[in-house]
Amino acid sequence: MLPLSAEEQAADNNVAIPKDLLDDAHVREELAVNEFTAPSISKLFDTLQFLMPLPIAEVARKMPARMSQDRADLAIELGFLIADGFLVVQAEQLDEVEELAKDLTRYGKALGAGDRVNRHAASLLDSAKNKNVEQLKKELTATQRDVEQELVSLRDADLAHLISLGGWIRALEVSTVAVDKQFSPERARKVMREDIADYYTESVAGLEPRISERPNYLAMRDILAGLRTEMTLEEGKDPTPELMAEIRKQAAKLVELALQRQQ
Repeated sequence: MLPLSAEEQAADNNVAIPKDLLDDAHVREELAVNEFTAPSISKLFDTLQFLMPLPIAEVARKMPARMSQDRADLAIELGFLIADGFLVVQAEQLDEVEELAKDLTRYGKALGAGDRVNRHAASLLDSAKNKNVEQLKKELTATQRDVEQELVSLRDADLAHLISLGGWIRALEVSTVAVDKQFSPERARKVMREDIADYYTESVAGLEPRISERPNYLAMRDILAGLRTEMTLEEGKDPTPELMAEIRKQAAKLVELALQRQQ
């Protein structure tokens, strides 16, 4: 029997993609919202505009110079990379876009979506040159969507979910650091999304066994399940600095596990 896709597994557990994480194109296009659709990294990063200033220097990350030979590793690292694109744009560090475009090209080629990604990389460079921030965001969103469609056509839908997962983990890392450094209950509530943690808990469980049963993915699922509980606030209760510090710590563990390459 073929393994269930992540979204089919989520459906069996009554867990759907949170509606605010769906890119409009997912609803418009022929793909629609189905077992191959993954949350938009662009939507995941919408929250960060409410958490300025962002701790850019503290969360800076360089992509590995050597490419992994494992496609699951490549997919989740691409998610981090696309997320970093939104981080760069949000902080208006447009001089970083050239290096970003090069990395996107490398990863797109390695995943078999080189032609699609190359077009977006060129547009990213043009938009950065023209300081067109909104167009940069559109190109990054389209990059994820086009790679997702290419992977579905190659029957690698699980990898589309890993790209989205990588993007969310990176967004969670950045947002928890931002809130921990400048705490307020209002800012903290932007991070307390138990529905997103719930979705990704089931998404990881629904990956094919050769991925989901790796030690780092089993550990990630445990952390995600714990976050789902920690992010669920009792009615009338506010998040506390102590809770935020703990969620930041768990987010850092997720980053470490997600970037742990298959040997």
